[in-house]
Amino acid sequence: MVSPAIALAFLPFIVTLLIRYRHYLVLLYRAVLVVWLRDRLTGTSREQRAFQYVLAHAIPGDPHHILQTFDQWCYHCEHLSCVGPDKGRIVERVLLERAPLRVLELGTYCGYGTVLLAQGLPPGARLYTIEGDPRHAAVAEKVELIVGPSEEVIPHLREKHGLVNANFVFMDHWKRSYLRDLRLLESHQLLAEGATILADNVLFPGAPHFLQYAKTCGKYHCKVHRASLEYFRAIPDGILPGSEIAPRLPREIS
Repeated sequence: MVSPAIALAFLPFIVTLLIRYRHYLVLLYRAVLVVWLRDRLTGTSREQRAFQYVLAHAIPGDPHHILQTFDQWCYHCEHLSCVGPDKGRIVERVLLERAPLRVLELGTYCGYGTVLLAQGLPPGARLYTIEGDPRHAAVAEKVELIVGPSEEVIPHLREKHGLVNANFVFMDHWKRSYLRDLRLLESHQLLAEGATILADNVLFPGAPHFLQYAKTCGKYHCKVHRASLEYFRAIPDGILPGSEIAPRLPREIS
């Protein structure tokens, strides 16, 4: 049994840890414990509850208001791992600069990123979005939804779905899959010359192997745009932009 003196000696250390990591504890509470409890009390998933809220409060056909309603839900109700408004502005800026015609999204989830990308596409553009879980699939105009694990879908994008190559790729699925899927896109020559790649959450939860590869393989100019975790301004995160040096034209990873 631990003596009171030893317990008191550790008390300042424990208090310091709680203060330093309080924002992560709040995230754990909101994103895990509250969700677990509400899932069991309501019999519905967090994503279903978010959709019901959006359907009840968003203006139909208004993508900006749909995203704002998603944001309101995530700030005040339950946490969803969407790109969010702060990093969303980076995505919008890069889309505006590049005006891509063939866009590939890895990780549809609740459709937040899909709506964000679709609303910024120029006329005649096409958005392909890959989602491994059919329950999280979202469909909109100018979007081809492809359901299946990304490692199985990517090799067949050209022959089965008509995507010759993509000049904009947005990665917001499982972070451990970023590097694998980037290499798949490279090996199947699915990145157009001058293509832009955006990778979310590269600092938190983090994609260290992807970052290391992008920075050291010699193919990309990389710069991490510092931001905060979606809906948690006190937790640092980042979204990766960079540009490919080879084969001929610069290609950017954002």
